[in-house]
Amino acid sequence: MSQPVAKVSLTGIKPTGEPHLGNLIGAIRPALQLAEQYDSVYFIADYHALTTVRDPELLRHYSRSVAATWVAAGLDPKRTTFYVQSDVPEIFELNWVLSCVTGKGLMNRAHAYKAARDRNVEAGEEPDAGVNMGLYNYPILMAVDILIMESDVVPVGKDQVQHVEYAADIAGSFNHLYGKSYSFKVPKAIIPDAGTGHTLPGLDGRKMSKSYDNTIPLFLPENKLKKLVRRIPTDSTPVEDPKDPDSSSVFQILEQFAPPSAADVVADTRKRLEAGGMGWGELKNVLFEVLNTELGPLRERYDALMEPGSELDTMLAEGAEKARERAGRVLGSVRKAIGVGK
Repeated sequence: MSQPVAKVSLTGIKPTGEPHLGNLIGAIRPALQLAEQYDSVYFIADYHALTTVRDPELLRHYSRSVAATWVAAGLDPKRTTFYVQSDVPEIFELNWVLSCVTGKGLMNRAHAYKAARDRNVEAGEEPDAGVNMGLYNYPILMAVDILIMESDVVPVGKDQVQHVEYAADIAGSFNHLYGKSYSFKVPKAIIPDAGTGHTLPGLDGRKMSKSYDNTIPLFLPENKLKKLVRRIPTDSTPVEDPKDPDSSSVFQILEQFAPPSAADVVADTRKRLEAGGMGWGELKNVLFEVLNTELGPLRERYDALMEPGSELDTMLAEGAEKARERAGRVLGSVRKAIGVGK
């Protein structure tokens, strides 16, 4: 009896900054857990980053950094198709094909485009000031990423569901026109459970985000990590007074980041804060020790992968070969369906 074919799960990572603690907790760990249940596909979305990153050296660095981060965090390229988007040229041919079956009205309603227009209107500027066609057409390229890998599911946050819905709509438009010859799979979004995809507080108490400049980079040297943790603001509650752990950003980071092996440390820290006698400075020391213990091995692996000519190059080259095999098969069927080529 043949084994059932595993469903395909696709995750794209846009390289627009240094990976930080919030990425690890909110995106990387949940995605790697899903990889155990699916035929998983991960890619570095370097062409998507072009809408905002215009420094070529920075884009190369971010792309390599993100790839090294995922491998250091536990992604296994032997079990997962792992590649850089720009290494799969079939994506960009299919992008034109699907642009030709996508209505402009659909693009007008895209959240990112509408948000940019709304900001301009509020500022008294022309609605489309500063809007490039990369931003406007972004949902089509994202749909191509999803459809060319024959994805069944796409794990996303709530704010990204529209992209998967657009991919489904665009697939439906193509299938309506050419379905007698070839039909795309219609993908579905998966939203991680509240207990899986966490929102981590940043240095200022708001959501940890590059846009707020409040992140804790994953691979800081030990001394810089310690200084950054010491910078997290706390209130002026005296050492001897009881404290509410759940109102403290420092404790929230500790609780969400600590591995199961440190559960006793977290529980003991909570009791001591609630009882009084533990100050915020001591809490920050506990957080630093847990962070450094966990991130130390990842930092070492990351640094090795970032070296020119490291095994990361082979991993990505082999991943691109696997991705191109799948993408070429899909694009060949599409070309035949639309009447292009032999």
